[in-house]
Amino acid sequence: MEEKKRLLVVSAHAADYVWRAGGTIAHYIQKGAPVRVIVLSLGVRGESNHLWKTPGVTPQEVADIRRRETFAAAKALGIQNLQCWELEDYPLRATPELESRLVEELRRFRPDILLSHDRFDILNPDHNQVSELVFRCSVISNSAGVQVGDTAATRQMGIFGFEPHQTELSRYRPGCFIDITDSFPQKKAAMACFQAQSHLIQYYTDRAAMRGNHARRLSGNGAIAYAESFSAFFPYAGDGFVV
Repeated sequence: MEEKKRLLVVSAHAADYVWRAGGTIAHYIQKGAPVRVIVLSLGVRGESNHLWKTPGVTPQEVADIRRRETFAAAKALGIQNLQCWELEDYPLRATPELESRLVEELRRFRPDILLSHDRFDILNPDHNQVSELVFRCSVISNSAGVQVGDTAATRQMGIFGFEPHQTELSRYRPGCFIDITDSFPQKKAAMACFQAQSHLIQYYTDRAAMRGNHARRLSGNGAIAYAESFSAFFPYAGDGFVV
């Protein structure tokens, strides 16, 4: 994934983009790339178990906390364009209205790189729904015969999938590693915003260090301390090797 490309990130829930791509997002922003993040749902029903342990807590109170958390995390990463669509989760349903809205967003922002969930997460069907939705909308967005208001069809964009939490169980295979050593402090600050899922902070700290080890070995760059991995939906196509 090259720097200074337009990057659109589609996250199923309030924290997914931070756990799985926060360092990459901050890295791209540091390099001056236009970045937009869409959070489809706040994860009120299925991603906020810790909050539901509070006696008498209401769905609105949980939503308010999750909203504050994700906007605080976005600020820590340097994101200036965050949209919360606040759909219901568990299940997160891919309706025709949602599909049309996302296609229009793709055509108006016109990303070079699209980051979202990998094709299969063994324990989270919301993630699978969003992966399917994002891929389908990218195809529709590229199709000149599909009329969506005054928008023009996009060209093929690079599509990369987040590493799922249950990596091995989900048969995930990394397609690329992004060096996030420079932006890892921002990722740590962003992760700390999510007290509703604080048990994941150490897990994703350890994961970044492990992927940093892989990135060092594969690149020969001993300065890489932390990395994030992504699946590649398509093989690389270009006029030479990626260096």
